[in-house]
Parts: sequence; C-alpha cells; structure tokens
Amino acid sequence: MKTHALLRSLTQRLGALALACAMPLAQAQGGDQLRIGYQKSASLLALQKAQGTLEKKLGGQGVSVKWVEFPAGPQLLEGLNVGAVDVGFVGEAPPIFAQAAGANFVYIGNDPAAPEAEAIVVPKDSPIKSVADLKGRKVALNKGSNVHYLLVRALEKAGVKYSEIQPVFLPPADARAAFERGAVDAWVIWDPFLAAVEKQTGARILADGRGVVHNFAYYLAERGYAQKKPLVIKALFDDSVEQDQWLKAHLKQAAGLIAPLQGLPVEVVELALQRYQFGVQPLTAAVAAEQQKIADAFLELKLIPKPIRIADALPGAPLHTAAK
Repeated sequence: MKTHALLRSLTQRLGALALACAMPLAQAQGGDQLRIGYQKSASLLALQKAQGTLEKKLGGQGVSVKWVEFPAGPQLLEGLNVGAVDVGFVGEAPPIFAQAAGANFVYIGNDPAAPEAEAIVVPKDSPIKSVADLKGRKVALNKGSNVHYLLVRALEKAGVKYSEIQPVFLPPADARAAFERGAVDAWVIWDPFLAAVEKQTGARILADGRGVVHNFAYYLAERGYAQKKPLVIKALFDDSVEQDQWLKAHLKQAAGLIAPLQGLPVEVVELALQRYQFGVQPLTAAVAAEQQKIADAFLELKLIPKPIRIADALPGAPLHTAAK
C-alpha cells in the first residue's frame, strides 16, 4: 500500500476516535503538550528530535513536544502506564508484558517487520557455532524486550527448551559489559547496539530474526490520549512518514545527525539504519494476529501471569476490522 493510502486509512481511523470523544475537538486539541517516550535506539524518532520537524508541525495546533528518554521498552511502558508520557515507540514484547500487568494503552500504529535488526551474538572466538550450542549457556537479554521472543523462537527452532538455557536479564549497557568480559556466553540484542558490538568487537551473529520472527515495532498511546487527540497523533505520523522518506534518500546524512544522539560512530548507525524498515501504518488484522501469537507463547512459558487479548488494546476496532 502506498504512503498516501496508508495515511488516508490512518486518518479515517483517527477520525472515528475523534467522534468517540465527548469533548469538542477544538477544545481537546489546543494548548497542550505531546510527551513522547523514546529510546536512543529508536533512530527515526532520534532524527525527528534532532531536526525539530515535529515541533514545527504541531506548533500550529498550539501543542509543544517533550521528549522523555528511556533505556528500553519495558521502562518506557512503565512511564506510559503511570502517565509520564502520552505516546511511545517499542518492540513487540513490552506491550504484551504491560497489558498483562494491566496497563491502559492502545496500539496506534506499527512499522514494518525488520527481522535483521535483532540477533543472537557470540564473541568472535567463541566455540559456540549454532543456536543448539546455547544449551546450558548463559544468555544475556533485556527482560520483556523484543529480543525475548527472538530467543524463545530461535531456541525452539533449534530444538532447545527455553528452560535449558540460563537467561541473564540485563539492560543493553550492562549486557554489553558482561558480554565483553565473558560473564555471559551470548547476547540477544537489537540495533543499533547490535551493529555496535559487531563493528567494535567483531562479535559473530549466531542467528538473526530472519525466518524466525517478524520484529515489528509499535506506536502506543495512553487510551484516553488516543481518543482525545487524534489530530496530534496524525501530525506525529505525518512527520514520521516525511522523515522516513528523507532518511531513506539521505542515509549517510541521517546517520550523521543521529550518531551524536546515540553516542555511536556514524558507520555503526549507518549499518543499523540499513537493517530497519520505517513507515508507520495502522495495525492490520494480520499484524495484530502475529502479536497475539507472541502473547500466547509467553503465556505458555509462564512469562506472563494470565492470558491477554491483543484485540482489547486496539483503538476502538475489533481485531477482525482492524485493517479498515
């Protein structure tokens, strides 16, 4: 589907949300602030922040922008749940853990699949040659992040039970340190941290998400905010699409702008950008169904305490009509 069609579909859905809002739209939209939860690894949002394009787009609505940084998706979801941010951008797993914990949010969009942008890595001189060799080994990962599902499915594909490895739950910075000093045998991580450890230490990719997981990324909003501020969210998505197109046409220049914000060399950021697919779109029934598969897998492994329905976290549309 072309960009203008995606935006038209998104506009129609957000318009439906606006009708559900009891407050007049003009009153609901004006004199406000959009608080965006982001991670440094979210390269497109980092570019938008660096360029100041969203501030310009929302200025006409009388809406300012506040950028709130989090180290990873689970912490960002905590911020969304306690009202510290209005919208956020995370991988597949954090929303599932948050929904199971009772967080009140809705999925408002997603970026395309990017299976190459997350991987299981080992040191360059490691004797580990395959995912099957991880049996009994210590594997570092950020608990509840998108790579949690990659690890589960990669092990399953290799015939290794999740219970047969030793997961070591660490945020990216601590996991990198543990990986370099040999305290863990492998690390499951996403870009740009993945690109950094490859370029800077020679780490080997044991397996990435190709043929294993989709690795979608999701835009989320606090439920009440999504209902009351559809034009603000539309402006965010309009700007995201425009900056995505600029990034793809000026990859090296974009990497140069993003690198200082991520504290990484330009060549590392450029490698990471090549593996991500950008282009926000409304959730389709197919994407929501894939997210449900992850939730069901986590329940089976007792990683979440109760079953959840992804349909319950969609903005006012049942799962079978989510694409409309």
